[in-house]
Order: sequence, then structure tokens, then C-alpha cells
Amino acid sequence: MFVDELNVKLIAGAGGDGCTSFRREKYVPMGGPDGGNGGKGASIIFKVDKNLKTLIDLSYKKFIKAPKGENGKGSNKYGKNAEDIIIRVPAGTTIYDVDTNEVLADLTLEDEEVVVARGGRGGKGNKSFATHDNPAPKFSEKGEPGEEKIVRLELKVLADVGLIGMPSVGKSTLLSLISSASPKIAAYHFTTLSPNLGVVKLKNGKSFVIADLPGLIEGASSGVGLGVEFLRHAMRTKILAHVIDMGSSEGRNPIDDYKIIRNEIETYSELLKNKKEIIVANKMDLENSQKNIANFKKEFPGLEIIEVSCMNNTGIEQLIKKLSQELENIPEVKLYDESEFKLYKFEDSKPYSIKRDGNIWVVSGKEIETLLKMTKFNEDEGVLRFARKFKGMGIEDELERLGAKPGDEVQILDYMFTFKE
Repeated sequence: MFVDELNVKLIAGAGGDGCTSFRREKYVPMGGPDGGNGGKGASIIFKVDKNLKTLIDLSYKKFIKAPKGENGKGSNKYGKNAEDIIIRVPAGTTIYDVDTNEVLADLTLEDEEVVVARGGRGGKGNKSFATHDNPAPKFSEKGEPGEEKIVRLELKVLADVGLIGMPSVGKSTLLSLISSASPKIAAYHFTTLSPNLGVVKLKNGKSFVIADLPGLIEGASSGVGLGVEFLRHAMRTKILAHVIDMGSSEGRNPIDDYKIIRNEIETYSELLKNKKEIIVANKMDLENSQKNIANFKKEFPGLEIIEVSCMNNTGIEQLIKKLSQELENIPEVKLYDESEFKLYKFEDSKPYSIKRDGNIWVVSGKEIETLLKMTKFNEDEGVLRFARKFKGMGIEDELERLGAKPGDEVQILDYMFTFKE
């Protein structure tokens, strides 16, 4: 089963909690704090595996949750870091953030990997908070929560040449003739339901990868038939080998067929529109082929055309040589500029927002929410530290400016506080 698109929820591991502990031994007076830090939570990493050709292994997973870091302990024992989770995907996988539709990564190289959901850092134990002014702190931190996000994975196959064209024009037959691939071939439309890849080997030792892509029909760019599936996979190819039934074996006009396919390509993507194109005039053994190709050349005088007959195996060598020569002059295809990738999100100059919901002031922002989640509110010094940071971020002053009064309720996530001057 070929799976080339799916959504999955990622939950990276939270950091382990820091420990509040004091050294207590009979002959060690004033032992001091010895609570260790928590370990780092596991990150979720996507890595290219050259042996994979589909996303089917991930299609059975609705979400992936990474393990939490180990908690710190007394006697200055630090928690163990959780082991990262490696998710293996085929080359050509693009990862999008579902909420923003931004590109997180485009994985095309063997063993290439990227951290998509980062594990939280371990909370600090009370030993780490010891200072000259406060040599015996009685508080520690909880571990930082891991990142959570829903991602969409799209596989766009890696091929040098993409065979495109209307259904039943001979793409699968051509692929079987010029490579070691064995696609399904039958006398009806849409025998190719997913891309078939083949390696073309030349006598001089060179080779290239060619893909037989699902047939196009009118309206493909808007999702009719198998069009969207085809167009996605055509994006990475360097050359579009446009196969046309020049013998009109199904009663269609080759000129109309070409115009329909070109319109769908130009509607779908500017990048696809500008790719190198070679016309493969197939079925030249049929009776109407000579008349049709003469009319075709008259209608489109600037196109490069290679005449072939898959039935008689003529013109195939010329086509292979032409594709190989053109590929030598075309650089690697890069779908996305790395500057477009959004792996880190920088906060605005004011890293929080405040709004009023009835009689409640609602404060939100990544920094203050993370601080809240990492505070142990059952430790008095931890609560005081939270209050100091709350004030230091300017949230208290901003609440006063907006009209908050002593006794008003302030909400951060699911926690409610009473505002005081």
C-alpha cells in the first residue's frame, strides 16, 4: 500500500523534576542543599531511511509521545536524560506544521535528520539555586514541558524524470522498457494509482531515476481524478517527459491532450510550469500517427519531440540518450529555501498578551506559561520566585495600566490568582 500523506500528533518528553533535598549526616553539620536536577525529556527526530518508499509505517500511529526525563534525587544525583525517539521516513518527505501550514523540514538526503518536537529541559534542583545571599534554598523546579504539535507529512518522490500524460498513453509500458521497473499494465484507465520508480542504466555506466506518475485529466489541479497526487510527486523532478498518444488510439486529439495537461500544470505551480519538458510522441506505429504529429509540430513549433513506439521498441535508445544529456545540465531541484523553514519561533518584543474575559484578566504567553508549569506551588520559596519573575516581566505593571484592581482574578492557563498591589 502506497501512503504519501498523513497527519500525526507529536508530544515530546517533559523534563524530569528537580529535587528539594538537604544533606543530613551525623558528622556533617550544616550539610546544605543537595537536590539534583532532572534529566532532559526525549525529543522527536525525523530521519531519512533510504530503504523506505512510503509512509505506511506511520499511518497506523495517531500520535507519538516521547518519554519524560528522570527526576533528580538527593545527594546531588541528577536525573537521566530520556532517549530521543527517531522516526524513520523515506527521502522526499516534507514536514509541515498543521496549525500554521509552515514548512518545518524537507528531508531529501540519505540519513538527513531534523528535530521536529524538542524535549523539555530538566527542572533545577535546590542545589542549583544556592547563592551567597540564599545558601539554603527550599525550592526546586518541575521539568519543562516538551513541545506539542500536529504535523502533516507529505512524500514527494525523488526522481530525475517524471513521465506525465493522459491515462493510457503508454507511460507504464515505456517505464518497463527503459528500466528494471515492473509497473502494472492494462488496457484501461488509471492502472497506475501511485508513482512507480525505475532506474535507467546507460551503456556508459551512467544512470538516472524515472517515475511513472498517475495519469492526469482535466481539472487535476483542483483535485479531480488522481491529479493532486500526480502533481505533488512531479515537483521534485528535473525533467517532465510528456507522453502523448500520437496515434489517437482512444479517439482523442493529441493537440487537445497537450493543452489540457499544460493548463493543469500551469494552474498548479509556477515551479512545475517552468521545468524542462520533452515530448515523447508514443504509438508512432499506428495509422494516424504521421498526420497527427505533423499537425502537432505545426501547432507547437518550439517543442522538443522524440518519436517512439513502445509496441515496436523504436526510438527508445534515442529518448534515453536525450534525457541523460539534458539531466547533466540541470541543477538539483530545491523545492524550499531553508530561510522558509520555521524551526524556531521568535517572540514579539512583548512576550505575553493580556485580555479581559468578563471579570477575569487572562494572561498568556510562552515564557510565563512555561514558568507556571515548572513552578512547585507547594513550596513557599518557589511561589515567591514565580511572583518575582511575574513582576520582572512587566506583567504586573501592565495589569495596573489596563485597570486591574487589588482583588481582581488573574488567569494563566488553568490557574487562578488574586491580583495584589
